[in-house]
Amino acid sequence: MRMRRTDLALEARELWQERSGVTSALPGVEAWDSLREGIPVNTVRVLDGQGETALGKPRGSYVTLTLEGLASREEGIFQRAVRAVAGEIGQLLRDVPPAGLVLVAGLGNRAITPDAVGPKVHQNTLVTRHLIRQMPEHFGALRPVASVTAEVMGNTGMESGELVRAVCEKIKPACVVAVDALASRSLKRLCKTVQIADTGITPGSGVGNHRMGLTRDTLGVPVIALGVPTVVDGATLAADLLGTDEPPDLNEGRDLLVTPKDIDSQVDDLSKVIGYGISMALQPGISLEELELLLS
Repeated sequence: MRMRRTDLALEARELWQERSGVTSALPGVEAWDSLREGIPVNTVRVLDGQGETALGKPRGSYVTLTLEGLASREEGIFQRAVRAVAGEIGQLLRDVPPAGLVLVAGLGNRAITPDAVGPKVHQNTLVTRHLIRQMPEHFGALRPVASVTAEVMGNTGMESGELVRAVCEKIKPACVVAVDALASRSLKRLCKTVQIADTGITPGSGVGNHRMGLTRDTLGVPVIALGVPTVVDGATLAADLLGTDEPPDLNEGRDLLVTPKDIDSQVDDLSKVIGYGISMALQPGISLEELELLLS
């Protein structure tokens, strides 16, 4: 059976319910909806092996924020989105020491806009490790943060996971925050959702190009993964629009990926929200206004 492609846990749960004809609770999985800063938040928690098998996701927590008003520049949406992202990341950082070094890893290819989320988040992240080491009297109250862009293997000859692991071995962070582009099953979620998970990430999985995973097992430290769906698989989109149970066999179109026409501006907006959200979560004493000044 040809499966619909998605990296979002909430969509994986939807697909299981659609295939099974069941709307009740899925064994091994908890899910609930909430609001943060007026923004809808869906949480899916995979509890055990039964849940892993049903959703095809490793056990852990997957939080998805829906940012509907961002593209339309709804008043105050940027500020609320940043605070919401920061709040959810902060929940997953509870077991990381407040003064522990955090490495932010932006994954992807800056030359391909739908895959440029990670590198652009890198540009919007406040890095402090060097400042604390050089001027502790001024910046000693901040958490040390380092950031790296892990480009695709076609550009570097190295897997993203190899590069990030090498950096981890050198600087020994207490936690890694990895950012990458994802795939969705539906047009309505493209560039409108942010998924945050405590399970790590596998670069390239959104387009079926699996690489070495960035997880606690491979890096030796907790890994928080953030992702934005920027593409939808052509066959998956056809099934979703037609209302069929599974994707059609599109032959020549099976490798087609669809992305919004204004992907440039949407990736820029979302990358800024995520970069600022990460920075505020890591530096809770800094206001959004102060962050704007430091990153401008």
